Amino acid sequence: MAHNVINGERLSGVDGRTTDLVDPTTGEVRGSAPISGPSDVDDALHAAATAFRSWRRSTPGERANALLGLADAVEDNAKLLADAECAETGKQWHVLLDEEIPACVDALRFFAGAARNLDGKAAGEYATGLTSTIRREPVGVCAQIAPWNYPLLMAVWKIAPAVAAGNTTVLKPAETTPSSAVLLAELAGEHLPPGVVNVLCGDRETGRLLVEHPTPALVSITGSTRAGMQVAASAAATLKRTHLELGGNAPVLVFDDVDVADTAEKIVGAAFYNAGQDCTAASRVLVHADVHDELVEALTKVASAQRTGRGSREAADFGPLNSQAQLDRVTGLISRLPSGAVVHCGGHRFGDRGFFFAPTVISGVGQDDEIVQEEVFAPVITVQAFHSEEQAVELANGVPYGLASSVWSENHRRVLRISSALDFGCVWVNTHGPLVSEMPHGGFKQSGHGKDLSAYSLDDYTRVKHVMSAV
Repeated sequence: MAHNVINGERLSGVDGRTTDLVDPTTGEVRGSAPISGPSDVDDALHAAATAFRSWRRSTPGERANALLGLADAVEDNAKLLADAECAETGKQWHVLLDEEIPACVDALRFFAGAARNLDGKAAGEYATGLTSTIRREPVGVCAQIAPWNYPLLMAVWKIAPAVAAGNTTVLKPAETTPSSAVLLAELAGEHLPPGVVNVLCGDRETGRLLVEHPTPALVSITGSTRAGMQVAASAAATLKRTHLELGGNAPVLVFDDVDVADTAEKIVGAAFYNAGQDCTAASRVLVHADVHDELVEALTKVASAQRTGRGSREAADFGPLNSQAQLDRVTGLISRLPSGAVVHCGGHRFGDRGFFFAPTVISGVGQDDEIVQEEVFAPVITVQAFHSEEQAVELANGVPYGLASSVWSENHRRVLRISSALDFGCVWVNTHGPLVSEMPHGGFKQSGHGKDLSAYSLDDYTRVKHVMSAV
């Protein structure tokens, strides 16, 4: 059973309400978590506000040492964290141990270094007899809402920069996947003062209470565009700062000078990682008409060979969707495909237990079709043809989202032209998906604003103050 972590203590919800935690590989209930109400939200934010009074005065070195200690603790407890996350996401155990948890450790260590490198303009005299200095300060208590696709990684992406900058946090993990974030908060309690990192389990109503509460100075959410709009509207009532990392619908622009077989292999890997439940998934393939049929055939061959796994220790390429609701949503999108669409493989639920969806490749879709305009968040690839660079860019930009994209071509000048024209926060070239702690992650348009990772994320978690004194 999951629980809240408030002021360093493990607590159940005040009113005793709980929600079931379901194993997505079987569809069976495996535990429960509190649904936190107004009293729980008050308690968590009070703890964070109290801790902020002293934590804001901590030195960069103290913050760095605390984050380094937490990074070591995450590394030392990797198997425990992987078990907790696998049970609620159905992910493959080796993916967490080999890829996602090392990325968590790296991000914590990066922000430990960044804590000691917050900069501002040098002091100077800009008016006679007056000296100006710039202070970069923490914003205060941060309310943070994490998604269900990467529960631990996204918790780290939120907590690490906030703490590095001297803030305190109350994190609400997704309703279906709270346990790894709860464990992270317990580990944080061994290295940070009580109240600096708090985790509050709950549902959408819990999130609404957290966002609308007068205490937080900033609200950060990683989630759907719909959820981001709701958070922005709620935060506007008290002019809270917002950090919104929202949906994506990444275009993959493939030109006729690529190695088609090799490109197809890489695209499928980037599209189906985490069962396609990734805001940067390579799900919307745009290909030059001259190699359209060849690429569709290659994508279908690679996709058809993908393996789904019933258990976290099985050798598999990806696991199930997160929930029955997500399975129903994807099934609905497929059921409403236009008459001209061709499903080359998949397009249906896989098996009769759990929330598995078969790897899917679809061609014959149009730019205005729902399956193209909406973020699918499943192991589904759509393919559209283009005839020119201009048309490729128009199709790529012709969705409400602007998070990530990729260009596949050996023509360097073409790549430079297109990467400049694409309206996305990240453009990969001849690859799709790699992220590093030093580089920013965040989008444009309805993919939100603000950056995760990198020193740029600290801009959201700090405020700039001008101090002017007479000399």
